[in-house]
Amino acid sequence: MLRKKTNGVARRSQRTSILNEVSETSVDRRAFLRGSGLAIGGLAAISATGGTVTQATAATAAEGALETVKSVCTHCSVGCTVIAEVSNGVWVGQEPGWDSPFNLGAHCAKGASVREHAHGERRLKYPMKKVAGEWVRMSWEQAINEIGDKMLSIRDESGPDSVYWLGSAKHNNEQAYLFRKFAAYWGTNNVDHQARICHSTTVAGVANTWGYGAMTNSYNDIHNSRAIFIIGGNPAEAHPVSLQHVLKAKEQNNAPLIVCDPRFTRTAAHADEYVRFRPGTDVALVWGILWHIFENGWEDKEFIRTRVWGMDQIREEVAKWTPEEVERVTGAPGEQLKRVAMQMANNRPGTVIWCMGGTQHTNGNNNTRAYCILQLALGNMGTSGGGTNIFRGHDNVQGATDLGVLSHTLPGYYGLTAGAWGHWARVWEEDPDWLKSQFATVKDKDGKDKSLMTLTGIPVSRWIDGVLEKPENMDQPNNLRAMVLWGHAPNSQTRMVEMKKAMEMLDMLVVIDPYPTVSAVLHDRTDGVYLLPAATQFETYGSVTASNRSIQWRSKVFDPLFESKTDHEIIGLFSKKFGFHDRIFRNISIEDDGITPNIEDTLREINRGMWTVGYTGQSPERLKMHMENQHTFDKTTLRANGGPADGDFYGLPWPCWGTPEINHPGSPNLYDISVPVKDGGLPFRARYGVERNGDNLLAEGVSNPGAELTDGYPEFTYQMLVDLGWDGDLTEEEKRVIGRAAGMEFQSSEGGVSNGNGDQASNEEVGEQSMSPFPSDYNERASKINWKTDLSGGIQRVAIEHGCAPYGNAKARAVVWTFPDPIPTHREPLYTNRRDLVEDYPTYEDRKFYRLPTMYASIQKQDFSKDYPIILTSGRLVEYEGGGDETRSNPWLAELQQDMFVEINPRDANNLGVRDGAMVWVEGPEGGKVRVMAMVTERVGEGVAFMPFHFGGHFQGEDQRSKYPDGADPYVLGESTNTAQTYGYDSVTQMQETKATLCKISAA
Repeated sequence: MLRKKTNGVARRSQRTSILNEVSETSVDRRAFLRGSGLAIGGLAAISATGGTVTQATAATAAEGALETVKSVCTHCSVGCTVIAEVSNGVWVGQEPGWDSPFNLGAHCAKGASVREHAHGERRLKYPMKKVAGEWVRMSWEQAINEIGDKMLSIRDESGPDSVYWLGSAKHNNEQAYLFRKFAAYWGTNNVDHQARICHSTTVAGVANTWGYGAMTNSYNDIHNSRAIFIIGGNPAEAHPVSLQHVLKAKEQNNAPLIVCDPRFTRTAAHADEYVRFRPGTDVALVWGILWHIFENGWEDKEFIRTRVWGMDQIREEVAKWTPEEVERVTGAPGEQLKRVAMQMANNRPGTVIWCMGGTQHTNGNNNTRAYCILQLALGNMGTSGGGTNIFRGHDNVQGATDLGVLSHTLPGYYGLTAGAWGHWARVWEEDPDWLKSQFATVKDKDGKDKSLMTLTGIPVSRWIDGVLEKPENMDQPNNLRAMVLWGHAPNSQTRMVEMKKAMEMLDMLVVIDPYPTVSAVLHDRTDGVYLLPAATQFETYGSVTASNRSIQWRSKVFDPLFESKTDHEIIGLFSKKFGFHDRIFRNISIEDDGITPNIEDTLREINRGMWTVGYTGQSPERLKMHMENQHTFDKTTLRANGGPADGDFYGLPWPCWGTPEINHPGSPNLYDISVPVKDGGLPFRARYGVERNGDNLLAEGVSNPGAELTDGYPEFTYQMLVDLGWDGDLTEEEKRVIGRAAGMEFQSSEGGVSNGNGDQASNEEVGEQSMSPFPSDYNERASKINWKTDLSGGIQRVAIEHGCAPYGNAKARAVVWTFPDPIPTHREPLYTNRRDLVEDYPTYEDRKFYRLPTMYASIQKQDFSKDYPIILTSGRLVEYEGGGDETRSNPWLAELQQDMFVEINPRDANNLGVRDGAMVWVEGPEGGKVRVMAMVTERVGEGVAFMPFHFGGHFQGEDQRSKYPDGADPYVLGESTNTAQTYGYDSVTQMQETKATLCKISAA
């Protein structure tokens, strides 16, 4: 429990009416186990959050043996295996996956009760729309036709960008890929998902430091860590099962656990060293630690010399951050940070772990790059036990990001350039001109036509402004008129007062979700709202990517309940309505219903196109085989020891190079040059050229074992193979595919010519041809085809055969010259109560990007600190996840935490006259306010308040329960912290600021 049971103060129950109904029968620990399909007694009684065994009875035996189905938990990104027990198509019980390398037979509270998420009574059961303020049932056919007709009308009147397609971290990989492809065929880049508001600054910062924007090692590899540094993360509550891997290293290696957080969390309770610091000062804190490392010569000089570019410039910046200045800015004592620096220096390799506490800031990209630079300085990268282990939030937020459900890229991080579109048009075998015709065209500043096809769309963090902003201030012709929230909780976003206004201004609001979400009730609309029941991930199947880049195969537990439909079937229905069903699925088989695309075929299309990040070797067959043989994988290295997957790393963590036939094992620890590339080793990626201002950007004198290039080298192209004399290793078919990408035709073995689609034309049609199948200018025309655009995989295969990484061998980039702050810089939050620091560390000037004007200095120049003196931050609870709609609709979890609350330091509470358990108003400087319960605790420091972000259904003191469809309201409702949260967006990704704004607190 997160609040005191008693404190000597009598108070009335805060239970809402719906929870009273549930609690008429006691939901005690035994009832929890019983209701979750778990047995009582024996191993089951050990823990409601650990291993469980179902009770065998003569009755169940008589009904026949239970079928067991392996699936993956749909909450956080650890990727815990769930063993579902199914009887006659009904999910009747569950166990954790004992063989899973990730959860090792454990579950957290959410995982242990996940069956209720699928079978939950509060789910949407059929399509509905709002008519004159009432929810009215409708058929799927009617819903698709009404919604589709309105969207087509909006498209004709205002262009395709006036419809926003907001996707989900809850889609499986195949659904995420189809969703992004669907948006492309509709003709918009106004598409995004939750990653924008949780780890977009991680992806940007990390990818621009060494190549890929993802967790570098794994939860399991933490077993090898000699020191563990956690900043802005609370895995004990946000990713509870991950903590077993952290504590294993702490205990077996005597590894110091260092936790840096403004709040004393349940993770901090395990720490050897807890560093409390002021919210929003991460860069200053890390530079304070690095100051001691550089001052004492504790950095890894040889690692920096051979594998890092720009550390000298970092050293100059760090020199400014003396212990005295760091304490002035962060509040952390210099002596404590020196102790932390010594612990990190004396216990290598060490790992750095972070989560949204570090990312959700206006300078979040600076924070994530600073964390990376700390590891580069210590030489902790590319080694087992080291790395940056970024714990992602949702079960497939990593996969949905990789598959491009984002407003600034296509699948695989290819971007939105003409070359990127050309690549995917080849994969889809689509006419590029037809694709381009789907997008709107605008006039640029010179009066020339410019397609919005290559312009980044509006991010989800700013969709509100896509509705409210004046069109003349936007880089698209018209405002958003229709919003599709497909598996997204709007209460997870800031500025909810303005969000309510935006929802009410839309022509149409469409919610596609297993649960109605706050989208159903935040606004006061009486019509134009549609609720479509999506199936849960337990009612479908496909692949899902855990935080460590391992891909697991979920099997379907049971058929969709009620009238719910899978996400990919709904994509099929809309594609049919919009007239491009045959085009979008031309290479994907369709199920017997004539609508639904096949999941395995979809993954094979992903394999054909995702060369950049190596989603090419993970065929459906290989992933299924891994799930079936989990017991053969080592629980630390993740490598199979014998069995059918012998030598593979569990889940084939990307990059898994080449085609599935190459049998690459996956890459468990990124950037490890002690291991051959063919066995999963890699250098840093050569993404930024070969030199900068005369400085060498390639690695110096180091490479992976067996590499025939023993120094740094650029990324591989066909021309590079020619220069090295390795082009002869390509097969004729690989050369043909490369040539087709370069727009060439080839003579067939019968003397005919094949065109770019591989079809044969006769000699009579083309005239006499040379007997050579390859044109004389083949090398010249193929020279620009590289490892990312070669659909044959030949360039990757040949590079690896010669021991080299397809993407080159470069130095990590400590200075990112393309970012607003090339060197990570501390900047005061927009809403800061430290006005003495604004002049020294100001924010950015206002600017325009992602189609919208974005304010920085114009907000910070206003002093709100006198009226709003307390720093407001937010975070997670162990009981709930995301916006909380699913977990607050689960009676077993709802019983655990029934009240939304704010944590207040005792000194602040006493000064305000607030007692523990009393109701208070928390108000932000933009006018949003919430009525919540006070939790008086020293977990937060003086001048800081904390609220969880999983609640919704109340708005500024008013209960919205009556607005939900009958039977679909969550058991627990509460205010959203984001009603009081304020404006603020990262300077690179538009990540929202939720960790360092201001508020005032008063008795309610």
